[in-house]
Amino acid sequence: MHFNESPPMRDEKANTPLRYRIGAVAKLAGVPVTTLRVWETRYGAFVPDKSEGKHRLYQEADVLKATLLKRLSSEGQAIGSIAALDLAALQQLLKRVQVSSLQSTHARLAANTVRMAVVGLGLASRIESHKFTLRFMSNTIRVTDVFFDIAAARTAVLAEQPQMLLIKVSTLQGTTRVQIAQLVAQHRVQQAIVLYNYAQEPVLEAMRRTGMIVRREPISDFELSDLISSVLLIDAAQSVRGADQGSLIPQRKYSDATLSRVAGISTNVLCECPRHVAEIIAQLASFEEYSQECLNKNSEDAHLHAYLSSISGSARALFERALEMVAEHEGIELLASKPGA
Repeated sequence: MHFNESPPMRDEKANTPLRYRIGAVAKLAGVPVTTLRVWETRYGAFVPDKSEGKHRLYQEADVLKATLLKRLSSEGQAIGSIAALDLAALQQLLKRVQVSSLQSTHARLAANTVRMAVVGLGLASRIESHKFTLRFMSNTIRVTDVFFDIAAARTAVLAEQPQMLLIKVSTLQGTTRVQIAQLVAQHRVQQAIVLYNYAQEPVLEAMRRTGMIVRREPISDFELSDLISSVLLIDAAQSVRGADQGSLIPQRKYSDATLSRVAGISTNVLCECPRHVAEIIAQLASFEEYSQECLNKNSEDAHLHAYLSSISGSARALFERALEMVAEHEGIELLASKPGA
């Protein structure tokens, strides 16, 4: 490679290796000249020769070392601790750093993967088709089990514990509602989405009160995607996740009655934190429910309402954790209770 400035130099003696001026090293390694000088003078990374004109002349090994030092420093390695290492040691260190980085990436991707079990062969085929994206927000959906019907799911041994359950039934009756509730409890599913063709309103209302999402067919792939997105945490709220919560928004922990009781308790906290936090949770829960209802009713704005539902649900879960911290500080007893209970 040839540069107009600071080209590599070769001694007139035969078989003398190429030498590079500092400008050429900087361009080849992608490191500013000022940085190379600091690495040399402060940390002793290089020991260049001097030309008759007093120019520093670097060897090809110095170019490779500068390249390795740049890559390792960009990975968080302190230049002071690696500058004196030889090429072999630097290469071994870079391999270890790359392996560690790859493992961290895999762990991060695994942490953002939501496990889903599907009841209904047609629905499963639709979910796993190329037309349907399994990438939502910052999460990846992975189908772990597929079942013909609810009865098959009740008697099966699951490959993995699913975080989400997606169910397709033709008719939703009282007995079907009970079977789905039992299935959710049996497999400790965090969220259930039920698609149906026909149902009675009291049955639907009872399912909504327990935190399930119900939607009448037909529903497009885009709508179904939004429906799934509405129960996934957004990046800004992922700190609410517990070790067993994956990337799903936790269901409501405290009913309106519990929140009203907490809001009415007189405490010694000057800012009345318990009351304020309880009221915020109630407001967020109401808006979360409102967004879900809009998501069910208005397919044109489904994507917006899915996002609003995710935002409000994530914030509600964060404030529930805040309420628990306040309650512990104030000695207030909190009894987790499902809305509608």
